[in-house]
Amino acid sequence: MKHHLSADQIESYRRDGFLLVEGFLDPAELEVWRRCTDEAVAERIGAPVALDNGVWLSNHGDPDSYYSQVFTQCLKLAETHAGMRELMFDPRLGEMAGRLAGVDGIRIWHDQALIKPPFGNPTGWHMDNPFWSFTSRDAISIWVALDDATLGNGCLWYLPGTHLDGKTGAVSLGPNQADLFKIYPEWREVEPVACPCPAGSALFHSGIVAHGAGANMTNRQRRAMTCAYMPDGSTFNGVRNILPSEYFESLKVGDVLDDDAVNPLIWRA
Repeated sequence: MKHHLSADQIESYRRDGFLLVEGFLDPAELEVWRRCTDEAVAERIGAPVALDNGVWLSNHGDPDSYYSQVFTQCLKLAETHAGMRELMFDPRLGEMAGRLAGVDGIRIWHDQALIKPPFGNPTGWHMDNPFWSFTSRDAISIWVALDDATLGNGCLWYLPGTHLDGKTGAVSLGPNQADLFKIYPEWREVEPVACPCPAGSALFHSGIVAHGAGANMTNRQRRAMTCAYMPDGSTFNGVRNILPSEYFESLKVGDVLDDDAVNPLIWRA
């Protein structure tokens, strides 16, 4: 794993809100990530898992819905697959996320596999952090390409620098690509940047940078394994998202989210 970051890479991330790390995994590591992801997703689809309030941790219930054709999404796979747990709990991932974000501790918010099907729909422009149970300018995610992510099959696109605006309004991942710009009309002037990502490479991006993905115009799936990270010390903002019922009901706004069973600490400086 190419886990050492240069000063230039850190500067680039903080300026743009995203960073491509080419050759992040070597070929043997890539095969392990592919195998674990394929196994974990197959197990999840074969035996779906729901939160205790009935919210499913995958989106394949209605295969004909628009969202199901954006991607197959399976969350918290580390909780049900030992190999995935070993990959997601790697402290090197936490250190990279922490150094890029400039924080001294990193917790897992949730992992998720994102598999865009053949001829899959585009992923609308959005930001991640507004959907989560904490609000932080330092929220960060890793997106690891398990197949070549190209302009033709739905690579990620970013609006560079939008993370610096400090805005956190949520935009649903619906069919209308322009919905984001109804909330942030000034972002229409930002030139979008495409980020093709070869298999085994990784993208890190801020939880408040605007991003999306194109349609998959090919007859092959495009697999990615991702993980969202929460800076240690983050506090509850009142949004439930993926929190278990008992934990959610015990929280009040402003409480520190530090339950290792829910949000494991994987790195501390």
